[in-house]
Amino acid sequence: MSYKVAVVGATGAVGREILKTLAQRNFPVSEVAALASGRSAGQEVSFGDDKVLKVQNLETFDFTGWDIALFSPGASVSAVHAPRAGAAGCVVIDNTSQFRMDPDVPLVVPEVNPQDVAKFAKKNIIANPNCSTIQMVVALKPLHDRFKLKRVVVSTYQSVSGAGKEGMDELYNNTKVSFVNEKGKAQVFQKDIAFNCIPQIDVFMDDGATKEEWKMAVETKKILDPNVPVIATCVRVPVFVGHSEAVYAEFENPVTVKEARDVLAKAPGIVVEDQHVPGGYITPIECVGEDATFVSRIRKDPTVENGLAFWCVSDNLRKGAALNAVQIAEVVVAQNLLKKAA
Repeated sequence: MSYKVAVVGATGAVGREILKTLAQRNFPVSEVAALASGRSAGQEVSFGDDKVLKVQNLETFDFTGWDIALFSPGASVSAVHAPRAGAAGCVVIDNTSQFRMDPDVPLVVPEVNPQDVAKFAKKNIIANPNCSTIQMVVALKPLHDRFKLKRVVVSTYQSVSGAGKEGMDELYNNTKVSFVNEKGKAQVFQKDIAFNCIPQIDVFMDDGATKEEWKMAVETKKILDPNVPVIATCVRVPVFVGHSEAVYAEFENPVTVKEARDVLAKAPGIVVEDQHVPGGYITPIECVGEDATFVSRIRKDPTVENGLAFWCVSDNLRKGAALNAVQIAEVVVAQNLLKKAA
């Protein structure tokens, strides 16, 4: 059986990655529509090795008769058009932050909570979590199942592609001008990103946390366990693609490094590269184009009872966005949920 699939935001970095991922994973499509704003209508985008799609105007597109829509256009656009698609009987998988904390919308990472996919019926919308949350919960899930998480502290080192093509362009341009002793203009980011680290992603909230840090805390509770507190510090770094995280996890039950390594090595979506020698770990540049969440630097945290520390990296455009969305679509198909939604 094959399905009619619409990709919304098809001209953006994530939208293009979704089209690429659908083709690479041989998702059973009978027809694919590439959608974007009116100003992008008529442009061409690639689907697979030999197909070119002409971009259609999202504003006038009729979702009636379409099975799945993968959205990545920005939250304000999803707020308008995702409910419209859902009302037409199309199952929406939304990459934006718009519906993540909606109690009627499941927030899903297939390696962690695939059972929640079936809860989309009220609005026909499934939310894709924040990119930094996805890779962390993929790594934490098998450890939580075995040793029961008590608390998580995480520092993130997030690439500029998390801010879209504009963020990547700003890093490129600011790096260029720095070589002629000029200061780059900060337009996308709060300060010059070239050769710098910026401890702010998204806006500040009343308690001093940024919204990105809040997202990691509340999304982890919704996806993994409502009883697991998370404190995050999220930092933008001058890396084009690939998010990194230093995670400190405290458990209720005793855990050894060997036990943790063995549990992680057997878990879906995880590759363990943990050699305690120079270079025996994975860095963001090495994860680009890869599907896995890579875990390295596994060690005991001696500051708390039953504590572990580890390093994890993942391609934020793939597992952090496009791949996770396509995997959710695969779960919808595998569980035969489209018929139930119709």
